[in-house]
Amino acid sequence: MKRYLVFALVGPFVGGFLLLLTTTYQSGYWAQTSLGEVGKLFAVFFKSLQYSYLFGILPSVMLGAVDDILVHIRRIGPGLRMLLVGLLAFVLASLIYSSRGPDSGAVQFILYGLVGFVPAVISSWLVHRYVEEPQAVAAPT
Repeated sequence: MKRYLVFALVGPFVGGFLLLLTTTYQSGYWAQTSLGEVGKLFAVFFKSLQYSYLFGILPSVMLGAVDDILVHIRRIGPGLRMLLVGLLAFVLASLIYSSRGPDSGAVQFILYGLVGFVPAVISSWLVHRYVEEPQAVAAPT
């Protein structure tokens, strides 16, 4: 249960911040902004944090379930498990958030993919580091 709690707390927080950074980059905000206005970015982040949790908690818990399934496979180590969960989150976030119009491209696909990849890998690493993992039981022969 702790695994799902870590994914539910960390995923929407980090993912919401990265989504805000990606959308501000895509809109050209950073090309016209001075460093003095970065405080506005954090104000918007904390005002929209409730929506990050509202829309991000279910996908984060689903990735926690994938991580939970992969932890029971003995041949998959922690590093590979983090990579697999991150790659799944990368693909899903890229497909969900990126557009298919004329402004789409590799940069947009990668940026929106990182919105899913980074929180999933961080959550999976935190679970591996701080939550006891069940010991895999060998099948009787």
